[in-house]
Amino acid sequence: MVGRLDGKIALITGAGCVGPGWGNGRAAAVIFAQEGAKVFAVDKNPDSMLETVALAGTAADITTYACDVLDDAQVAKMVGACREKYGRVDILVNNVGGSAPGGAAELAEEAWDRQIDFNLKSVYLACHRVIPVMVAQGGGAIVNTSSTSGLRFTGSPQVGYAAAKAGIIHFSRVTAVQYASKGIRVNTVVPGQMHTPMVEARLAGQRTGGDVDTLLKTRVSRIPLGFMGDGRDTAYAALFLASDEARFVTGTEIVVDGGMTARCD
Repeated sequence: MVGRLDGKIALITGAGCVGPGWGNGRAAAVIFAQEGAKVFAVDKNPDSMLETVALAGTAADITTYACDVLDDAQVAKMVGACREKYGRVDILVNNVGGSAPGGAAELAEEAWDRQIDFNLKSVYLACHRVIPVMVAQGGGAIVNTSSTSGLRFTGSPQVGYAAAKAGIIHFSRVTAVQYASKGIRVNTVVPGQMHTPMVEARLAGQRTGGDVDTLLKTRVSRIPLGFMGDGRDTAYAALFLASDEARFVTGTEIVVDGGMTARCD
């Protein structure tokens, strides 16, 4: 059976996860591998990718690599290691990120800087190092992961995260236009209130004093479809954008949120 990414080399950052289950990066690594890609899976914590490899199955071709994607020297080595292993980089998926609470008056300057670096600079550094490779190859596909927090207020003041995620969307649009003539497509997936391991590991502690059930009910109440997606929903949108099926799609976004941002309230 022919996979949608047969013969493609996919470099995926944030391919581990903070806990068991389907984070966006883990799901992308698993699904891309199952669709025939050779996956260069990257995370700062190598142990977090053990479950990723296990979920992909023994037939998958996944190479794991530890890298801090906020360090340009490490990112350059990461891209070099992918090319050494597989010869090229056809697909780049940027999945590193995370939120911190606080509005403009409450968020400390250090926390603001960390949010911009973690969510936006990580995308820039990977693109900075991968785009020249794709130009030399004659093309490629880049998928960046934003958030509905970059489109509208989603219930919690997290101004650093929201600003960075909005930045990813426009970064992707500008980069898409600049490199379209080089055969490089750049798009963004915009997930909404997803039930990823981040909910239990971090968000419940930030927002509901550790009460996971209360947080889940609040999040579901905003979604017209009445349930939360998970990392696999994000990954399937990324799969389309990375595949040749999206050959005429660049400089745009797919919102994966169960209708949340379409609501008036």
